[in-house]
Amino acid sequence: MHVVHHGSRQAPPLLLIHGSGASGGTWNPMVPALAGHHHVIRVDLPGCGQSPPAPSYDVPDQADRVAALLDELGLRRVAVAGHSSGGYVATALAERRPDLAGPLVLISSGPSPDAVLPQPFAVRIMLAPPLGALLWRRRSATMIRRGIGATAAGPVDIPDELVSGVQTISYRTMRTVLRRNSAYIAERAVPERLADLDAPVLVIFGDGDRRWDPASARQYDAVPNARVEILPGVGHLPVLEAPEATTELLLDFTAANHGPLGR
Repeated sequence: MHVVHHGSRQAPPLLLIHGSGASGGTWNPMVPALAGHHHVIRVDLPGCGQSPPAPSYDVPDQADRVAALLDELGLRRVAVAGHSSGGYVATALAERRPDLAGPLVLISSGPSPDAVLPQPFAVRIMLAPPLGALLWRRRSATMIRRGIGATAAGPVDIPDELVSGVQTISYRTMRTVLRRNSAYIAERAVPERLADLDAPVLVIFGDGDRRWDPASARQYDAVPNARVEILPGVGHLPVLEAPEATTELLLDFTAANHGPLGR
C-alpha cells in the first residue's frame, strides 16, 4: 500500500482514506494545515493511485490492509478521516480493530442504499458497460476532471496528483470497488454500524451533494456521540470545494476528542 507521511511523527496520528476511484491526492488541499497539528498518514487504497491491485476489494478486507499498515507503524487509537466510501473503510476498521481506530470523521459518506441519487451523466457513461470499458481506456485528464467535478456543487480545482492517481485505476477494479461498497452498506447501514461502536464521530456533508441525498446526513443523528455538520453551497467534494472549512471542522473535532492517541 502506497503511503505518504506529512508533519511530525511525534504529533497525534491522523489517517486519511480516499473514496472510490480516487487516490490520496484527494486530500492535497487540506494536508498542509492538517500536518501542522497531526502526523498525517495518507494512503492509496489497493488498486488506486500508486498501490497495486488486490485479490479482494471487500470493505472489511480493505480495512484489514489498513490495519496491517497501522500495526507495522506501531500506532494505536489513530484518528481516521474517510471521504465518501473511504468512510466505509474507516467504519470497518473501527468495527474490526477498535484498538487502532480513535475518533472517526466521515465526509460525504452515504449512510444507506436508499440515499443514493441518480448519478451525473458524465459519471454514468464512464461506468456503464459496454461503452464504459472503451471510454475508460481512452479517458483523458480533461475527461477525468469532468467526471470528478460532476459531483461538486460548482466549479472546483482538481489536484494533478488526484488525476494521475485516477488514471492508474482499471475499469474492472473500479466496477468491483463500487459493487463491494454497495454490498457493505446494503448488509447494514453505516449509522447502525457506528451506533455499536464506542467512538466519537464527526459527519460532514455538503447541502448540494450530487451523489447522496443531503438530507440523508440526518440519519447519523441516531448515532450516539455523533456530530453532524452541513456545509452550505458544497457538493460531494468538501475536501476540494471547501478545504478550509472542512479542515477547521476536522481539527476542532480531533482536538476535542484526541484522548490517548498514538503509540
